[in-house]
Amino acid sequence: MFALTPFDRDGVAAEYALVPVEMLARKPGSLSHVQAAALPMPGLSAWQALIVHGRLTAGEHVAVTGSHGGVGHVAVQLARSRGAVLVSEGEPCDLLFDTVGGQSLARSANQAGRIVTIAAEAPGAQYFIVEPNHEHLAEVTRLADTGDLSPEIDSVFLLAQARDAFIRSEARGKHGKVVLAVVE
Repeated sequence: MFALTPFDRDGVAAEYALVPVEMLARKPGSLSHVQAAALPMPGLSAWQALIVHGRLTAGEHVAVTGSHGGVGHVAVQLARSRGAVLVSEGEPCDLLFDTVGGQSLARSANQAGRIVTIAAEAPGAQYFIVEPNHEHLAEVTRLADTGDLSPEIDSVFLLAQARDAFIRSEARGKHGKVVLAVVE
């Protein structure tokens, strides 16, 4: 089982954590524990941005800012799995999913029909904060098991290196997710 833990809980960077059962989903059998740890946050962020808030339909043109980052790389895979056509930043698109904000959003916003962002509130964009959701995570699990979603891992830190892991997670230029491994 795995989950995105609710943000109002402290202490989840630990060997054991209590998680409400309704947040849990089956860990994708196709992924290792480390790979699975890299999936809930970006998987749910991408799902909720593209499917829930962005109302993505097959054939639409989609741009993703930060497409190599922790959330962006999963969003690109999810968009493809839903039949979207990926375009570069700044090109006309039906849906822009912004994971970066700032200049990346500014370059692309005037070319987008709909804008969904997790980076920062901006005029004309729908800003949201990802929420734990069992049903959405179950869909993400299904896509991982079919090979449509594969989380990329930037780096893995042991629990004793938690401070270094959080510093790396805040850094720009990552390719994929930073994972905090609780066992060796």
